Amino acid sequence: MEEVLSSIQENGMPSLSVSPSTGKLQTMLVSIPGARRVLEIGALGGLQRDLSCRGFGKEGTLTSLELNESYAELAHSNLSKAGFGGQVSYMTGPALESLETLAGNQKRFDFFFIDADKGNYEHYLAYCIKLAEPGALIVADNVLAGGSVADDDAALKRHTESMKTFNQAVAAHPKLESLLIPIGDGMTVSQVRK
Repeated sequence: MEEVLSSIQENGMPSLSVSPSTGKLQTMLVSIPGARRVLEIGALGGLQRDLSCRGFGKEGTLTSLELNESYAELAHSNLSKAGFGGQVSYMTGPALESLETLAGNQKRFDFFFIDADKGNYEHYLAYCIKLAEPGALIVADNVLAGGSVADDDAALKRHTESMKTFNQAVAAHPKLESLLIPIGDGMTVSQVRK
């Protein structure tokens, strides 16, 4: 873990990884449904992916979508050091294009983790639902936008409005049973109804 954090810093990447409590919850969630096919949107340095892989063990696979090829390479290097390199594949470029490719290839997943550009969270959610096996879990990070979505008196942050809109869409979606958990910067955990 310390080596991963150091590699992120040494490569000049933003330190936007999930909090330890968020990572622990994600590990638990991946292991509960027996997730074997995981899709993540946003790789960064691979820190939370190490935790996800620990959740699904040696049988699972992780497809990671990352805009920046150098971030994907570093994430793969870090996951290889952790012993999970052979279970991860990367698609680099705009995530919406990668999601369209996955949908066109009729890929299916049973666990999703969204932690990328906040303005596209609703679009990512729509693709996750399209790519989901019945009963799949969709986890979205940073849904509280530093607490600004829940505090009417707080100064608006960069992603406040995007996250408010996303949270409302998730709560009202007829195909989802959802819960917003105030851990880290907030996580929404949704199960796709069977």
